[in-house]
Amino acid sequence: MFIYNTWYVAAFASEVAPGKVLGRRFLDKPVALFRTEDGEIAALEDRCSHRAMPLSAGHVEGQVIRCCYHGVEFDKRGACTRIPNQSRIPAAANVRSYPVVEKDHLIWIWMGEAALADPDIIIDSPEHNDPSWTWRPYNFPVKANWQLIIDNIMDLTHVPYIHARTIGGNPEQHYGADTKVEFDGRKVTLLRKMPNSIPPKSYIDAGGFKGRVDRWQEVRFEPGIGMTCRVNAGGCDAGTGAYEGKRDNGFMLANNHFITPETETTSHYLWTICTTAPKESGVPDVLFDQFFDTITEDEETLAAQQLRIDDEPDRAFVGIASDGAVNQARRVLETLKSAEDIGSIAA
Repeated sequence: MFIYNTWYVAAFASEVAPGKVLGRRFLDKPVALFRTEDGEIAALEDRCSHRAMPLSAGHVEGQVIRCCYHGVEFDKRGACTRIPNQSRIPAAANVRSYPVVEKDHLIWIWMGEAALADPDIIIDSPEHNDPSWTWRPYNFPVKANWQLIIDNIMDLTHVPYIHARTIGGNPEQHYGADTKVEFDGRKVTLLRKMPNSIPPKSYIDAGGFKGRVDRWQEVRFEPGIGMTCRVNAGGCDAGTGAYEGKRDNGFMLANNHFITPETETTSHYLWTICTTAPKESGVPDVLFDQFFDTITEDEETLAAQQLRIDDEPDRAFVGIASDGAVNQARRVLETLKSAEDIGSIAA
């Protein structure tokens, strides 16, 4: 299952250098991303209309991309602008273009109906531009269905088990956390409080804690404006007012998870880890390295899940009490998919 009419992160802006072409597959469609000479981002179907050569194998010159096979050229809108030694250009020579937007160091792409692509609804990632935050980008190819990644983020009770060596903490504290799931039909918000917790290794390294801490984890998922899970987390010394908003004595994390389907069983998992810890302290680099290890653990877990699912794809999952946010997130996705299907029938 794919959701077409929403924004996906196709790449980090730094991945598409001027004059370069980046070939990727989104929702099982090959796409060539490139930046024109004047810096504009374009996304075209990665197939030359002449003999099906991938355009990502070609190169950019000025405002056009040139197929490396016979030199056919296309502009950022997908219009064929030149066929060598031929003055007439048939309309069939044009290729499909996809709406793209560059914002907050991210390149967003809309794979669905172009007329519905509203750039104004793309969520902000303010940490990427705020000098009080330090951040680092990562791009993980994951051998798993994209919905499994969302499930993983929306159910944080896996943290003490999968991430015991990094951000885990005590399993009983995670399962006993004060947990609240909010659902308004479009957005799922997971709120978790873990007061008086023994801090995990990554929190001790980042925050310098000597004793117990009050931890929080806040996850927001609103796929209608972009397939993104935003996680705000952190810790303060226990009893110092973390749950009343007094968090200056600890540290904060913002994890932005951008999930883009590649195929039904593989995904692009782009994410940024951001922190308010001073860059000159060296803490962000330590923290970022540990979170790289954390997401690597997730990647391995998701791939293992997918292998077993592939063995028996029609076998249902058995639900447990901690699935509340996961179930609501799946419900939102099913609603979006149903709306697209109804729209297709009406058209």
